[in-house]
Amino acid sequence: MESTTLGVIVGNRGFFPNHLCETGRATILKALEEEGINPVILGTEETSFGSVETLEDAEKCAALFKSHADEIAGILITLPNFGEERGLADAVRLSGLDVPVLVQAFPDEVGKMTIADRRDSFCGKMSACNNLNQYGVRYTLTTRHTVSPESESFRQDLNQFAATCRVVRGLRGARVGMLGARPAAFITVRYSEKLLQKTGISVETLDLSEAFGRVGKLSDDDDRVKTKLDEIKAYTPTKGVPADALLKMAKFALVMGDWIDENQLSATAVQCWTSMEEFFGVVPCTVMSMLSNALQPSACETDITGAIGMLAMALASGKPSALLDWNNNYGEEEDMGVIFHCSNLPKAFFQDIKMDYQEIIAGSVGKDNTYGTVVGQIKPGPFTFCRVSTDDEQGVVRAYVGEGEVSDKSLKTFGGYGVIRIPDFQGLLHHICENGYEHHVAANLSQCSAAVNEALSKYMGWDVYYHRG
Repeated sequence: MESTTLGVIVGNRGFFPNHLCETGRATILKALEEEGINPVILGTEETSFGSVETLEDAEKCAALFKSHADEIAGILITLPNFGEERGLADAVRLSGLDVPVLVQAFPDEVGKMTIADRRDSFCGKMSACNNLNQYGVRYTLTTRHTVSPESESFRQDLNQFAATCRVVRGLRGARVGMLGARPAAFITVRYSEKLLQKTGISVETLDLSEAFGRVGKLSDDDDRVKTKLDEIKAYTPTKGVPADALLKMAKFALVMGDWIDENQLSATAVQCWTSMEEFFGVVPCTVMSMLSNALQPSACETDITGAIGMLAMALASGKPSALLDWNNNYGEEEDMGVIFHCSNLPKAFFQDIKMDYQEIIAGSVGKDNTYGTVVGQIKPGPFTFCRVSTDDEQGVVRAYVGEGEVSDKSLKTFGGYGVIRIPDFQGLLHHICENGYEHHVAANLSQCSAAVNEALSKYMGWDVYYHRG
């Protein structure tokens, strides 16, 4: 995962103790360095203590940020003392950057409340937020109103904010590839391409027939085909899988990879049944699993908005995402259930994996045409779930997000599966059904719901339900 770059604005108000600004700047920069975050900040030779106080300071800061616009994913406003609230807001507005903003204020110490050492950042933060609000700037707050950059609380806030920045930066201008048409009998994955475009997300399409045509032009002896075949065999055990099926997968993987590179795609969604099996003779699951495992999310059943949910969490956590079905109850346990797919889950999700055939579709198209699934039990631990959808009637993009855990309980079943526990799972299920959400859900083996919620709701402007149980 690439490091995040933040524009840093150090607030200052001249009649407050200047030494606090000097030490505060050094403290915040040390915290950023320790958390692996790159700062873009005024030098101490450019303004007093490298801070922003006057309009001239704000203009210098804005010019600096503009010159690094391609790098800056978010802005951190830090208040070592009260801060000149208008200068801070001016710096953000004049920069022209439409990125997430985090506001942090240093805490006062009870034994240092004289005129020589008192910060009043507690009060100054309110004024800074008031001005940002007047300017129409959206911003994020730290968990504690005032917090030291050296504290664990701030480090958690900072890393969560960086994750939010990555999601926003990654979704705005994202290009998602749709390979094939929607399965004819599967209208649940309908979506509005126009609504996504309004949020900055483009959809690029490729017909399956064209993909198969490109596969047909690849020679069995092509060095690239041989290399990709070796990669597939190294990725998952393939015992019992016919050699010709593996060769088809390798060629299809190359065609997908070239298409992704040519169109600079961040994620993909594939028509995985039944045309693929009937006219090509394999399932694309392993190829998609390998892409998702490499943080290039690939969703089945041409579920474009499912792929977007996968992408959001991969950006936030730096870990692979999967697309699953909310599939089964788990006995009488109200807060437990089974997540499942046939499957194309990334390798990182499994305790142990192997390649197999797709048992569901095999009954209609024949076992020999359905090799290529990657199957096994999902390893236990925390997970975040997210579903993105488009509401054509309301003209909005909407989503829900939350967290739960994958248990270590096993099942005698097939495909890729896990037994999960979610607080107030019944309430979540009611929300899904009452609002007409799809049965697909994106999952990520991390705890990143807060960052994803903040990114999608506050900065993307989507209608988000945050399930807290």
